[in-house]
Parts: sequence; structure tokens; C-alpha cells
Amino acid sequence: MSKKVIPFFSFGFFLIIIGAIGKILKWEQATVILAMGLVFETIAILLYAWNKLKNNE
Repeated sequence: MSKKVIPFFSFGFFLIIIGAIGKILKWEQATVILAMGLVFETIAILLYAWNKLKNNE
């Protein structure tokens, strides 16, 4: 994985964990935190795929 992808993946995973804990504890903003984590994970996947496609050319 490239050095750009690891921070997005780590932060997204952290937000998903916090969002899941928040859902269990019934925090009002837990869904927003969970959604932000999923967005960061999506960005990490897109960056990873882009780097793989770019290196194949």
C-alpha cells in the first residue's frame, strides 16, 4: 500500500470503530461518525485502485 492510502484506511477504520461504539451507547452523532469512516474507507480503496491501475500502464 502506498503512503497516501494507509492514513485514510487507518482513520476510516478508527471512525468506524468509534461510530459502532457510539451506536451501542446511543450517541446522537454516531451515524455521522460511522458515515465519515465509510467515506474515508472508500477514498482509501479508490486511491489504492488508482495506484494499481497507474502502475500497470
